[in-house]
Amino acid sequence: MQRSEAHHRLNRRSLLTLQSILRHDCGISTRHFAIPDVERVFSLTPDDLNEAFRVAAPQLAAQALSQAMSQAGLGGGQLDALFICTCTGYLCPGVTSYVAEQLGLRSDTFLQDLVGLGCGAAIPTLRSGAAFLAAQPSAVVACVAVEISSAAFYLDDDPGVLVSACLFGDGAAATIWRAEPGPTARRCDGFTTSHQPAHRDYLRFEMREGKLRNLLHPKVPALASAAVDQLLSAERSRRNARPITRIVTHAGGRDVLDAIELTCTGYDLSATRRVLRNCGNMSSPSVLFALEEANRDGSPDASGDWWLTSFGAGFSVHGCRFGL
Repeated sequence: MQRSEAHHRLNRRSLLTLQSILRHDCGISTRHFAIPDVERVFSLTPDDLNEAFRVAAPQLAAQALSQAMSQAGLGGGQLDALFICTCTGYLCPGVTSYVAEQLGLRSDTFLQDLVGLGCGAAIPTLRSGAAFLAAQPSAVVACVAVEISSAAFYLDDDPGVLVSACLFGDGAAATIWRAEPGPTARRCDGFTTSHQPAHRDYLRFEMREGKLRNLLHPKVPALASAAVDQLLSAERSRRNARPITRIVTHAGGRDVLDAIELTCTGYDLSATRRVLRNCGNMSSPSVLFALEEANRDGSPDASGDWWLTSFGAGFSVHGCRFGL
C-alpha cells in the first residue's frame, strides 16, 4: 500500500484506517494474490484487471480441480459435468471452457458457470451438482469455486471499500461427487437458502469507472449473524433431522465471525478462524477451505451431521448437511 500510487489518492483519515487494520490483529495474518505485480493492483486499468482474471481464474481453478481429481484417482476424461462459480470477473465463454481445455475434459462434458452469487456461491454450486446427479445418477460431477479478488480491487475513501481492501484474497477449491458414496463415503444434501433483497445494497458489487467496487456496510456482521441464525433454527426444527455436531461457515471477516459465533453457541468455529487467518476472505472458496480444515480435526460420524453455511451478496445465506 505504501509503495502504491493509490497511497497518494487517499485522505489522511483513510490512510489511518488502513494502518489501523493492517498493522493490528484483524484476524488475518496472510493473504495470497494471483496478480503478479500486486503493488500496481490499485492503479491497473479495467482492461488490465479483466486480463488478469482471464489468465488467473482458469489457472487457479484448474490447479484446484487437478488436485481433487488426483486424490479421487480420476482423469479428466472421467468427468461428466463441471460447475464453476465466481463473482470477481466475467468471461464468455466462462471459466469452465478454459478449465475443460487445460485438463482434457471430454467434448461432451456438461459445463455450467454460475456468476453473481457472491461469497455464498459454493453451496448453491454444490446444489446444482446434486441436481445433475439426481438426473444422471451414474455421472461424476466436479464443483469448483474460484475467486481472483485482486482483479476486483478498488480503492477510494469509502470506509467499506477500505475494509474490503484489507480482507479479500485469491483462492480456489474443488470437490468431486457421485450419486453413490465413493471411497470417503461422505454425502452432501439437505440444501436450504434464504434471500433478503431488502438488504441487497448492504453487500454487493457495483461498477465504477469500469471496475468492480465492493459495497460493504457496517450492518453486515449483524445481518450475517441473523441470517445464519434463521437458517440454522429452521434446520434444527426439521422433522426427523439428524443432530448437528459441527458447523462449518464462511468467515466474512473477524467481526462477522465474532457475530456468527454468538449465534452458533456451543459449536467450534476454529477451522474457519484458521482459514481466515491464513488466507483472508477468499469469497466463495472460503467455506470449502474451512471444510478441508475441519476434516483435519476429524470427520463426521454416525452421531450426526456437519452443517455448512455460506452467505453474501443478495443478501443471501445458504446451508447444507455434510456427513456419512
